[in-house]
Amino acid sequence: MSLRAVFLATAALSTGLTAGLAGGAAAQGQIPLIVPIPRRAAPPPDLPPAEAEVWPFPAPDPQTWWTDKRPVPPEAADPLGERRLRRGERLPEPVGGVDPSTYRLWGLKPLQWQVLRRDEAVLEVWARPSGSVRQGVVRVTVRGDGRAFVQGRAGLACCDALIGRRMGFDAALPEGAAGRFRALAERPLWASPRDVRVEEPGAADAVCLDGTAYDLVLAVRGRTVTLRRACDPAEVGEAADVLEAVLGAGLGHDGRFDAVFPRGADFSAARQAHARLLAAGGRLKPSPEAPRPPPGREGAPEPQPEPLGVHPTPAPSIPGP
Repeated sequence: MSLRAVFLATAALSTGLTAGLAGGAAAQGQIPLIVPIPRRAAPPPDLPPAEAEVWPFPAPDPQTWWTDKRPVPPEAADPLGERRLRRGERLPEPVGGVDPSTYRLWGLKPLQWQVLRRDEAVLEVWARPSGSVRQGVVRVTVRGDGRAFVQGRAGLACCDALIGRRMGFDAALPEGAAGRFRALAERPLWASPRDVRVEEPGAADAVCLDGTAYDLVLAVRGRTVTLRRACDPAEVGEAADVLEAVLGAGLGHDGRFDAVFPRGADFSAARQAHARLLAAGGRLKPSPEAPRPPPGREGAPEPQPEPLGVHPTPAPSIPGP
């Protein structure tokens, strides 16, 4: 008898017994017995943390921990994985971009390790609100076989030795999405200055006090570009098409990620502000300021103010010899 036949016979027998018991109980006016599902027992309190984490399974063997095979990451988590650098190929070298250690902190493979070929491309958007430590990053990878993938990460980037409450997802984009992002990789935007400032006729330079900074990264074979557009709507509007496409690809996969972007991926107001600036004779000029912090930089704890009426106690003086 085949395994399928055994399974079907067992299922039929179980269904018949259940129906018979229910019918007998109903005929006698009794309530069928409901067997509760046993809960998983808690680990003993004296277990070491390493063993309590895997309870009720045995702790791993320390001798084989470093040599045991690990599950291979899914395709969406590493679309360009398992590639070897060929002769004549070069890895991306972003100038002023994200440091490899920062990528790993966010659970993303560093851009500096990606092997890009033919018409493949990687587009990233890092979002950093000025009034919050919530940060988000979306990476779209376009592969040579015509498929596209999106990776999203969000978390609290401040004051801890890790990204607090970090969450993320990896997903494949619908068929045909690759063409849109390949077109975005050829936009004139990527030839503009990395940092810009709005210049309006007869107006003084604007000072950014509040808003969201967007760092845009493009990597194609033999070329890597990093741009920053922040605060001023006209400044952000220059990159509206890229922001809407990349951030839009990251929305709808996880509600926690979507909460970081309450306005969604609608940059129509910023696009209109940029159009009005150009129509009035204004422009985006290269920023004369010093380079800003690199994309993905974590915040630093701010000093706590001293309570009113409390003065710090001076350190005792140590007499000399």
